[in-house]
Amino acid sequence: MKRNNIIILTVCVLVISICYATFSYAADKGRKYYEQTGQVLWDVQTTEKVIALTFDDGPDPRYTSQILEVLAKYDAKATFFMLGKSAEKYPEIVKRQFNEGHELANHTYSHPFKIGGSKLKEELKKTNDIIYNITGYAPTLFRPVGGIYTDDIINTAKKSGYKVVIWSWHLDTQDWKSPGVRKISKKVLDGASPGDVVLFHDGGGNRTQTIKALEQILPVLKKRGYKFVTVSELMAAKNQEISK
Repeated sequence: MKRNNIIILTVCVLVISICYATFSYAADKGRKYYEQTGQVLWDVQTTEKVIALTFDDGPDPRYTSQILEVLAKYDAKATFFMLGKSAEKYPEIVKRQFNEGHELANHTYSHPFKIGGSKLKEELKKTNDIIYNITGYAPTLFRPVGGIYTDDIINTAKKSGYKVVIWSWHLDTQDWKSPGVRKISKKVLDGASPGDVVLFHDGGGNRTQTIKALEQILPVLKKRGYKFVTVSELMAAKNQEISK
């Protein structure tokens, strides 16, 4: 009986150790660590009135073109985290985005919410090749699907030559839920501050509310003195301020 208890205890300890090791491997190191190491960007600290508008899940012929028209109207540049499968399908829109001075970024090929390092590497390369073949430009920024990141995802992106970009947590417009134009606009106008990264979507569903909200947001922020820049320009603004 005593021997059986010892065996059971040993097995329990072994199981707990395996679970702990697995958890430790899977768990990410947290925002503080990744910001300090510069591997992931949420927003930047700057006194300059610059803000980065970002769009996920496009391009979409129904909405991306309309968004580009609104951006042009207010002399705004944006960063588009595009899906390879959509870029492959609508190359003319990708060309237009690039030719109008917007930043093209990688958001995987097929939009998987759960993905391991080897598969992510394939998706990043496939999307990169598609964008490069269309524009001659190789993206340097990557946003994981849903903003979900692990050590494996970040390390894979880094080894593939990408900077991981999330968004300012207080400026997730959640426009994919179609919460209403007023709610989207209020979220941005109430929360905007220098160095922020705003999350919108130009694909993956009906983005009519996003377009209408942009028509309200951009003129107000412009009147407040904000300049709409790409994520790379936002990072450059931070570096310039540090060097002063």
